Formats: sequence, C-alpha cells, structure tokens
Amino acid sequence: MVEKINQQIRGSRSYGQFCALARSLDVVGDRWTLLIARELLPGPMRYTELKTSLEGIATNLLSERLKTLEANGVVERRLEDSGVVYALTSWGAGLREPMEALGRWGAPLLATGRGEDAFQPRWLTLALPALLRGATASPPVELGIETDGFLMVLRVDEDGPSAFVPDRDPASVFTAAPDVVVALAAGAISIEQAIAAGAFRGDSNILRTALTPFMRT
Repeated sequence: MVEKINQQIRGSRSYGQFCALARSLDVVGDRWTLLIARELLPGPMRYTELKTSLEGIATNLLSERLKTLEANGVVERRLEDSGVVYALTSWGAGLREPMEALGRWGAPLLATGRGEDAFQPRWLTLALPALLRGATASPPVELGIETDGFLMVLRVDEDGPSAFVPDRDPASVFTAAPDVVVALAAGAISIEQAIAAGAFRGDSNILRTALTPFMRT
C-alpha cells in the first residue's frame, strides 16, 4: 500500500522531500482534508452528512477530496443499511493523535472567540479529550456538558479523558457557550468565571475534576 501511495503523490502535488512530515502533507495537506478526517473520526458518515457538517466546502471539492483520500488509503467506502458511507481506514484512524496534538497547539487561536465562524457542538467530543490529555481520575467522574442545545458527557477515568453522547441525563451538567467550555478546558479561565458565564447543576467537585484536572484556577 505504501509504495502505491508514494507513486500516486509523486509529481506536481508532492513536496519531493524524503521526510515523513513532507510525505504526510503530500497525503493530507490539502485544504479541507484534515477536516474531513475530523468528521469521520467518531464514525462513518454519508456524503450528504459530510456536506452538511463541512459548511463552506463546494460539492465538487468534497467529492475530489474523498476520491483522493480513498485512493491514498485514508478513507474507504462502505455499503451499509443506510446506503453508502465513508469511513476512515485503520491507517486513517491513526490521524487522531497528530490531529489532537495540532488541536492543542492551535487552542490559543480560539482566544478571540467564535465570531461568525461555523461551529458544530459535536466537535467538542474530539476537542475536549485532546485538550485534557494526561488527565486521570480515580474513581471515574462523568460531567454533562451542554452547548448550543447539544448534550455530551466528558468522562475522566484511570485511562484518561473521553467523550460521548449519553443515553440518559447525567447528574452533573455544565451549560455554557462553546467559547467558555473550551476556555475552561484550556485553562484560560477559572471555574468561577465559567459558571458566571454559564450555568451548572450538580457536584462542583465533578466539574473541577473533569475540566480542571491540573489544578488550574
């Protein structure tokens, strides 16, 4: 597979460097490519779902990027009961770690606020575990986070943080704008500032353990 991919990316689109970073950018460095991978990290999606989530991408460009990702072994098409879906291959799923690292690196760029930028609340299920990498808790804690009408649960246990959409209401829920949630997880504001900007019900120790695990105040 590797030889096939290297043959496909050689030419005008390649950096032409014997460097793992350059070769990686040959595969996923085009505009929108990593954002497509971000959408597929939680699971397979239909073409129309991708188009809706990636506000601003032209239909022909999305089609082109998916074809390229499929040719390069990053994405595959599957036939499921709902129809044709796109999913990351096992190699493509390996993008999670570098994408999380890139997200942590870019987190300070969110300090200016959301403004008019598009936002999908479910992106937080990827962003928060990335920002809180290294955090652990024993016993485990689960914190509900509601933003823009979307409810998710942030769980922190001995293996670290994870996030998911719950099938029942959690006992402790923090409700705030996405800017506030990200700022708290990134350590840019205190719990008191976050609660003042939003709302909280439940055990404050769970909020502190889940979103400020490194004793940031």
